[in-house]
Amino acid sequence: MHLPSVHSDLLLLLAVLLLWGPLGSRGQNDTEPIILEGKCLVVCDSTPSSEPAGNALGMSVRSGSGRVAFSASRQTNHEPTDMSNRTMIIYFDNILVNVGTHFDQESSVFLAPRRGVYSFNFHVVKAYNRQTIQVSLMVNGWPMISAFAGDQDVTREAATNAGLVIMEKGDKAYLRLERGNLMGGWKYSTFSGFLVFPL
Repeated sequence: MHLPSVHSDLLLLLAVLLLWGPLGSRGQNDTEPIILEGKCLVVCDSTPSSEPAGNALGMSVRSGSGRVAFSASRQTNHEPTDMSNRTMIIYFDNILVNVGTHFDQESSVFLAPRRGVYSFNFHVVKAYNRQTIQVSLMVNGWPMISAFAGDQDVTREAATNAGLVIMEKGDKAYLRLERGNLMGGWKYSTFSGFLVFPL
């Protein structure tokens, strides 16, 4: 029996669609993720309901230049009794990392470029035995976390601490020497921080 050409064309199209459907869907699901580098990356979100209303495609734009991290050390002792540093800010004269350039070496102050959760840690060593040093991480003039070292029989004792802080854009973070003298030679004393994620 000979089918009309219209019916044979439809059967051929149906066969192609049946074969193409599973192959096409399998190929789409098995594709490798595409990694794009640049200043701006458009990300397609699989859960568009979590995006703001009006964004039906579930697409968000993220900055590709949002990396923020710094680490600095001090190469000389910090003895406030011999200095005119009335603010007691600990200055760091050796920059190890300054991604984003948000840590100012001259003032030794970190300026938050955006609102987010930031991680900070510091490790400072006292210069003399029979004294106590106390250091605080300050944000906008307020102490967030502190550390002290006060063993009278140990000369090179360290005060160290770390913590997470929510900062707004423009907030300032620095270390303040509350008491004692800080050992800086041989880069014993360090101050580091980075943006964990923006809010």
